[in-house]
Amino acid sequence: MLRQTIEQYLDIRGVVGFELKVDAGLLRDFALFAEDRSENYVRRQTAIDWAAKAPSAYQQERRLGIVRRFAEHARAEDPRYEIVPQNVFANGKHRRPLPYIFSSEELLELLDATTFLRPRGSLRKLTYYTLFGLVATAGLRVSEAMHLVLEDITTDGLVIRESKFRKSRLLPLHETTQAALQRYLEQRKTVGGADEHVFISTKGRALTYAMINGTFHHLLKRIRLHLRCGQPPRIHDLRHYFAVRVLENCPDGYEHASRHILALSTYLGHTHATDTYWYLQATPCLMVRIADACEAFVQGGRS
Repeated sequence: MLRQTIEQYLDIRGVVGFELKVDAGLLRDFALFAEDRSENYVRRQTAIDWAAKAPSAYQQERRLGIVRRFAEHARAEDPRYEIVPQNVFANGKHRRPLPYIFSSEELLELLDATTFLRPRGSLRKLTYYTLFGLVATAGLRVSEAMHLVLEDITTDGLVIRESKFRKSRLLPLHETTQAALQRYLEQRKTVGGADEHVFISTKGRALTYAMINGTFHHLLKRIRLHLRCGQPPRIHDLRHYFAVRVLENCPDGYEHASRHILALSTYLGHTHATDTYWYLQATPCLMVRIADACEAFVQGGRS
């Protein structure tokens, strides 16, 4: 009964436009957990016990929130669904991890490290060289790179189809990035296979996030990084690299900066320009330009 109610809830949310891939998986897992306790409805303590399996307080609270929203929906028709409390594990605030902004030299070292990937003579090293290079030079989300198919590669750029927020966009590529991608595609032709994904494994299938993430961290061990607080970089930080370098190349002046932010926000696939601000970190280059602009303003010049 619980699983059936969950599926009905997911169907209703899906019809009104919510994409609940993560929520769906977690709710189905919760249903199995509750059924092991012979429970057919949401019980407050069972929800808390299930959420406690997550590795961090933030993830625990997020899991609990997913069950809470479902329980509130189901309780409207059946009072046997108990109310699930808030802030059991955390206060609900989540501090985003500070991104690691690769230097250009570090990025080159990361890409060069792909030459050590095995098996020898396979497409694997060129696959990851191109994938990580594309994320860093085009600001793709990793999920977007994973889901690219061959027909998405056009002479005008990359077609990103219904990614986050269900938005599609066309990304023009720099000529050097386009050339690197074409070199990879030429080599990929020799592998063949029926899979239409651009980036494939040595078995000719689409790469998974686990494969990409594992390879990324394997490559990190081969390069020298100046870590802050010992926190290792994430793949998503390559997207931060792109955003920051774009801003560093912005011409001086408020009007230039505002147009640059709007263009960058569109290119990154953000719904609002405010979502883009998180990507703009204080690099030495940006701090120097900010200081120069402040000095010019104080002295009566234009910033």
